[in-house]
Amino acid sequence: MTNEIERFPVLRVTEEGISDIEEMTAREFPLTITLDNQELVTLLCSPTNLKYLAIGFLFSEGLLKSKEEIKKIIADEGKGVVWVETKEDKGVDRELVFKRFITSGCGRGASFYSAADAQSQAKIESQIKISPEEVFALVKEFQHRSQVYKATHGVHSAALCDTKSILFFSDDIGRHNAIDKIFGECILNDIPTEERIIITSGRISSEMLLKVAKRSIPIIISIAAPTNLGVRLAADLGITLIGSVRGRKMNVYSNDWRIRG
Repeated sequence: MTNEIERFPVLRVTEEGISDIEEMTAREFPLTITLDNQELVTLLCSPTNLKYLAIGFLFSEGLLKSKEEIKKIIADEGKGVVWVETKEDKGVDRELVFKRFITSGCGRGASFYSAADAQSQAKIESQIKISPEEVFALVKEFQHRSQVYKATHGVHSAALCDTKSILFFSDDIGRHNAIDKIFGECILNDIPTEERIIITSGRISSEMLLKVAKRSIPIIISIAAPTNLGVRLAADLGITLIGSVRGRKMNVYSNDWRIRG
């Protein structure tokens, strides 16, 4: 955790008075992703699992389709660059690169997401079900997992789960980045994501929902609220969207047939 935080002297002001203290803040790190010698994007992220983040991002944005396309990955934290080389030199269209736009995500640099992606995404038919008790238990464990959040309150978290336990966990200053780190780890280590559940601390917008749909994940849970397009897309793609999970309360926005009991 030491490379994810930085300490600063601050002036603490309360009703009881003023004091000098030391406060921990989350580190913000610029990471440039290069695909076949073409610089694609610079993401603002937490300085951990940079290789996983780069691969997760490239897959989420549709720039890579399979692990077999990858020839080499080089991550240089000192320079803040991850180089990804493919076997056939993909040669990303320069027009596509310049169509990047700033997303609603915290700490996220850019996206290649478009409405056409949603229209071409296959509907998820998974029959997995989860009970409210299982949702509450997973979220409770999730909220106590991040040591960086406990120290700084400055990062988002994401987890890949089954109905009983958290399988993989990640945190980052960006909600998109936290999920991409999990997906990158699963892709590089041949870990399946079908029949799994994603939990996130961030709001679920349409591009976040599509990112999850591309990994064939049938259930997404957030402690935050979704956007209207996130709800509509979840309904269209067959994803069960559960939001605003607090204590023993939750809202099921779409495909509630997966809620057992």
